[in-house]
Amino acid sequence: MPADMEAELEKVIRVLAENRWPWRLHATYNETIGRALDVYEKVNRDIPFKGINWFFDHCETIDRRNIDRIAALGGGIAVQHRMAYQGDYFIERYGAKAAETTPPIATMLAAGIPVGAGTDATRVASYNPWVSLAWLVSGMTVSGTRLYPPGNRVDRESALRLWTEGNTWFSTEQGKKGAIKNGQLADLAVLSADYLSVPESDIADIVSVMTLLGGKIVHGDQEYKEEATALPPPMPDWSPVRTFGGYQQRRADAVAPMKFAASCQCGSACNVHGHAHAFSWASQAPTSDLQSFWGVMGCSCWAV
Repeated sequence: MPADMEAELEKVIRVLAENRWPWRLHATYNETIGRALDVYEKVNRDIPFKGINWFFDHCETIDRRNIDRIAALGGGIAVQHRMAYQGDYFIERYGAKAAETTPPIATMLAAGIPVGAGTDATRVASYNPWVSLAWLVSGMTVSGTRLYPPGNRVDRESALRLWTEGNTWFSTEQGKKGAIKNGQLADLAVLSADYLSVPESDIADIVSVMTLLGGKIVHGDQEYKEEATALPPPMPDWSPVRTFGGYQQRRADAVAPMKFAASCQCGSACNVHGHAHAFSWASQAPTSDLQSFWGVMGCSCWAV
């Protein structure tokens, strides 16, 4: 962060606090958070923050002292599952011990501050909430590396609450949504599997088979396919979701080709699929079109 960050930030925070406008600041490292809190505490002495739902995003390396400072100022923390994707790289750089509390969700919750879960898609992670929920519960990266000890994981119900009721504080909509109960918005989803009982390894594959927004069915699949009007095609037109028909869509005819990847002896590992060339060939993705999505992303299975 630039040396003059505090002076510039103070001007902004004073305007926000004077107008009682909530704000959020994206910060990953504890050092940045500490410098921002120095400014917040200074402004708070002149213009109390009480009643303003301000918060930090990310906070992967925040320590207990700064968590307590946030609590004292009435702030919150929104966490995202970027470590599900970047955790292995973090371990390579800082070590497994340092990764055990990235972020320290259990400590945040114990401090009594508002905590909400999201994705920050599509800049740092997938937009899929179930990948995030799998990460919160299992403490694992998408590659299968266990990042967190049991003390920094959350149970399934608590993880779900972070995604639902927990987030209402951040949007100042407490009591309006976040639960299926009388008087709250009729926004809900019927799931493809029981989130509370499926194996941890299956949580990320859960999808909605019916989604209601304001009491109206806006999405239907499987036995509910005819219940909702057709949605417009996903954008952009090169989106994998548009090609495969859904997020992480499993295709029965793609399982067998994957088994050949381990025995591939070629010297042309693809930047996208590794040695799983057969999986690429069996898919509908236009792998041979260098101007399309897979070509741009570096797929070279067509050349094997």
